[in-house]
Amino acid sequence: MLAVIFAGQGSQEKGMGEEVFGRYPGLVQFASDVLGYDLVSLCTEDPDGLLARTEYTQPALYVVNALRYFERVHGEDRRADFLLGHSLGEYNALLAAGVFDFETGLRLVAKRGELMAAASAGGMTAVMNTPADQLLKLMAEDGVDGVDLAGLNTGSQIVIAGTPPVLAAAHECLKRREIRFVQLKVSAPFHSRYMEPARVRFAEFLTGFSFAEPAIPVVSNVTGRPYEPGQAVRMLTEQLVSPVRWTDSVRMLLDGDDGMEFAEIGGLSLTNMVFKIRAGV
Repeated sequence: MLAVIFAGQGSQEKGMGEEVFGRYPGLVQFASDVLGYDLVSLCTEDPDGLLARTEYTQPALYVVNALRYFERVHGEDRRADFLLGHSLGEYNALLAAGVFDFETGLRLVAKRGELMAAASAGGMTAVMNTPADQLLKLMAEDGVDGVDLAGLNTGSQIVIAGTPPVLAAAHECLKRREIRFVQLKVSAPFHSRYMEPARVRFAEFLTGFSFAEPAIPVVSNVTGRPYEPGQAVRMLTEQLVSPVRWTDSVRMLLDGDDGMEFAEIGGLSLTNMVFKIRAGV
């Protein structure tokens, strides 16, 4: 069986999309018109340094991932048995499953990026080689309050989120115990309680859209399980304040078929995570 996986924010890079933009001029122009800026220039040249800003990153990645997937389909590559994406990438999985069309997905991610960019100040940090329960126990021992688990990427990498003071205290806790960590280059504490105002506004925005049931099973970041009927709105809103359960998602697929194959759209970072999860790292 085959799972097609879609990369999310962090996989963007100048030059992305160059290989597909010319094959879909109508869609690219339409996306530029909807967004109100030259998408090709943003992705290939990034003249104003905007590509790394959340409100630009998310729609740009969505479009590039979508076009790359269309290329895969047109090339008559093997059909996916499952679809999943990391955070933003889940929108491309839903598009590929027929839950919404290209335009709807573009409008959703543009609004999502706008709301997430406007979220309260804070950040995210990747913590290495420390299980989630042990990490939270250490934080509690040091009186560090307000840390949320934002990403369960692999057995050896967990992402935490919080406000600047909370993360500063968390970093001191990790340093004292010589636990390796890397602060991520993001502008807000995504996938945490601090995104609740964005969740509320996004939920209101979603009422203006309708969603079909997936034609191919899509694994949710929120549950690590396939979407259930009628759950699209709840899953997309809860995703903003819930950790990305990537390990659970991949393990669910592997438990169902240990020979499961994975094909990534948008890079190799998720493929590397899958390799570590499969190996039990």
